[in-house]
Amino acid sequence: MLAFSTLLSTGDHQCGGKACPPSTLQVAFFYVSLYMVAVAQGGHKPCVQAFGADQFDPGDPEESVSRSSFFNWWYFGMCGGTAVTLVFLSYVQDNIGWGLGFGIPCVVMACALAVFLLGTRTYRYYVSAVSKKGLRARASDALAAWRSRRKSSPLPLPASQERHRTATPAPEFSTRVDEDEQEIVAGNADLIEQAKAIVRLFPIWATCLIYAVAFAQSSTFFTKQAGTLDRRVGDRLNVPPAALQSFISITIVVFIPIYDRAIVPLARRYSGVPSGITMLQRVGAGMVLSLVSMLTAALVETRRLRVVRDAGLVDEPGVPVPMSLWWMVPQYVLFGAADVFTMVGLQEFFYDQVPDKLRSLGLALYLSIFGVGSFISSALVSGIDRATAARGGSWVSNNLNRAHLPQPRAPRLLLLADRRAQRARAARLRLLLRHVQVQEQGSSSCGFHLGLIN
Repeated sequence: MLAFSTLLSTGDHQCGGKACPPSTLQVAFFYVSLYMVAVAQGGHKPCVQAFGADQFDPGDPEESVSRSSFFNWWYFGMCGGTAVTLVFLSYVQDNIGWGLGFGIPCVVMACALAVFLLGTRTYRYYVSAVSKKGLRARASDALAAWRSRRKSSPLPLPASQERHRTATPAPEFSTRVDEDEQEIVAGNADLIEQAKAIVRLFPIWATCLIYAVAFAQSSTFFTKQAGTLDRRVGDRLNVPPAALQSFISITIVVFIPIYDRAIVPLARRYSGVPSGITMLQRVGAGMVLSLVSMLTAALVETRRLRVVRDAGLVDEPGVPVPMSLWWMVPQYVLFGAADVFTMVGLQEFFYDQVPDKLRSLGLALYLSIFGVGSFISSALVSGIDRATAARGGSWVSNNLNRAHLPQPRAPRLLLLADRRAQRARAARLRLLLRHVQVQEQGSSSCGFHLGLIN
């Protein structure tokens, strides 16, 4: 549908010498396609990853170690495809057309589906030995049992009647009814334990939202930052800004084999943990690396703004800044290393810490971290934009040469430095005037005075 939406062109008509804007049908078709992709990914990603991890028997020691490596190599394959996509398809979309750029992934996905279906008879399938009722049916059974107990429980008798009450024979219950009640009670207890397992993940889920906000910057502000630089490589090649994200994927592809084959065995000798380090330690190490990446991006932005001012390009956002794109590579590489730790660690953690029946839901919770983090990032940008625009100048304007993000404190420090320089020059001027009043010299001293002013 995305490829077809690009074919719904408005024709060859020109609007004031420029290409006509897209029609309402074309825009609607495009956004419906995007939302369909989002819904499909929401169902595809957690389920297919959980299904892949289920192919390893957790009771077997060798397969348990292999399952931990599965998450590494799963992410290796994902990022390898992303690297090829960012380098190749970004060039196709910028230089050939968006129709072909969307059509190629469509063909690749069709081939991937065919390969997946070919292995249907070789996959492992786990059948639950517990009740096969769904979550909604079991909740209805629990509510019905609670109502039944309330109706069948007798009201307490007054004290006078309690003393004169005659003994009555105990009621007889059928064995079948007793078994049904036991099944309902067991199902309710199982449901409560599953709910507790999900609730226990909430602190980790909420903490990792900070990483998700930082993760959103790699595809938004990093790309906008790269769009202002000189991206020429050689005489003919002009690198698209989005293609710089491939450095993240390339770093992941290079670092995952090193981590899985060198770092994990070495750490396993000292820690005794099959995966080398615990899952939460891996997530924490990735969050530290993401912090270092953000600090590196802030330093690069400080230099970029200095180059912009020195070149007089503050009000020329369309002119490339005379600064090479290679300055941005370290922040992308650091973020790729952070992904190896945090992303894979979160995948394994949310798969491992939930009951067997809820593993797809656990991985869906992992993915929801980055969805909610993107919304938080957008809300922060919108809030900062409105608050600063009301005071006269937006910090996140389209002209990144004048914007204050991602270094809000840098312009303030530069302003203080300018004020100090102005005060120093004023002191020199006062010293010069005092010197002129005391001594009046010829033209030779004028050169000395001018040197003081400069």
